[in-house]
Amino acid sequence: MSDKVCIIGAGSSGVAAAKALKQAGIAFDCFEAGSAIGGNWRYMNDNGMSSAYRSLHIDTSRRNLQYPDFPTPDDWPDFPSHWQVIQYLEAYASHFGVLPHIRFNTKVAEVKPEAGAWRVSLENGESSLYRAVLVANGHLWDARWPDFPGHFDGPQIHSHDYKTADGFDGKHVLVVGIGNSAVDIAVDLCRRAASVQLSTRRGAWIMPKYILGIPTDRWSAFLIRKLKLPTPLARAIIARLMYLTVGDQERYGVKKPPHPMWREHATISQELLPYIGHGWIRMRPDVSALQGDSVAFADGSSAPVDAIIYATGYRTSFPFLDPGIFSVRDREPVRLYRRMLSASHPGLYFVGLVQPIGATIPLVEIQARWLAGVLGGRIALPDAATMQAEIAAHHRHVQSRYVDSARYTLEVDFRDYAGQMRRDMSQGRAGG
Repeated sequence: MSDKVCIIGAGSSGVAAAKALKQAGIAFDCFEAGSAIGGNWRYMNDNGMSSAYRSLHIDTSRRNLQYPDFPTPDDWPDFPSHWQVIQYLEAYASHFGVLPHIRFNTKVAEVKPEAGAWRVSLENGESSLYRAVLVANGHLWDARWPDFPGHFDGPQIHSHDYKTADGFDGKHVLVVGIGNSAVDIAVDLCRRAASVQLSTRRGAWIMPKYILGIPTDRWSAFLIRKLKLPTPLARAIIARLMYLTVGDQERYGVKKPPHPMWREHATISQELLPYIGHGWIRMRPDVSALQGDSVAFADGSSAPVDAIIYATGYRTSFPFLDPGIFSVRDREPVRLYRRMLSASHPGLYFVGLVQPIGATIPLVEIQARWLAGVLGGRIALPDAATMQAEIAAHHRHVQSRYVDSARYTLEVDFRDYAGQMRRDMSQGRAGG
């Protein structure tokens, strides 16, 4: 058995893991299916797993986006484009010397336990044993499709495959969903399509990118990190500031959820409400049936439609892992200790398998250092019973705090979760 660790994937999580292991003096191999780093942020990524569209800009402002030890350039805009995010990731990987450790155009075919280690088999036929495997293959690539009754005669695509508004000129387009991608795509389309309709099953809180000229996530960071307010209270304050900024979103026709904003992810958009107000986008309720060249909605109305784009989320998949070893089930919080470690399969770890309230990139950097501490022997793990108790406690917390939706399967609170990992690292042992 090699003393090496295997990292699968070289997106923002994989390169953070590679950097942390390199700094800890832990030997590793990193396999990336595509020809370059970046994962979901690389537009037209040849690994086939990127959901980036041409107009994509990150929804986290650059100060909150960055890895803690590698600041973004001061002259960048508040919300960088995907091209700028890729430049940043490439600079990060180059600065910390991880690129030579990544094998590109190398796809992992199977990972399975063997003789107290992990057998990693590649599609090119190579196979090696590793003492541990860090899975960082992302969770925004395996498209989830809805199952509406009826049939539709026109083109239907998932938002994963949407790239530009080219080809939609003069067409009546229906976008299904009201998450960030759905809203971005509707806004991208509406000046070129004949009409754009946005269908939502239960509405969403629409959060502007700016409040009083300041990026909204900086307000959140100030309330949570500086004033030390609980996240629900901080988000309740943000909701009031939102109201003062944009007013009652239902006046625009966007249904508000029946629960407070702190129980879900808000949809972030500066353009949606004004574009609805200008008549560029029309809100619709849930789809009740597909009718060939039209679509029927839950309120009894219908409309002619030429094309449908489903922005209906993603399944969390690991094609190289037997589901009996590990899988993620919808509406069931991920059963991993500290959201990273399989309690029943020692040596199997996951990086970036989280959906935080807060920024993702700085959170995966903390995960990476935590894992390097465990693999380097600087953090002692608790026994299996303590791990299972922590997993169960997290499960109960997610079910009580967030709405019952597949979208919150991977949910974590940035401050609480980062605090747990930092305490583990400072104490040299992980707790319950």
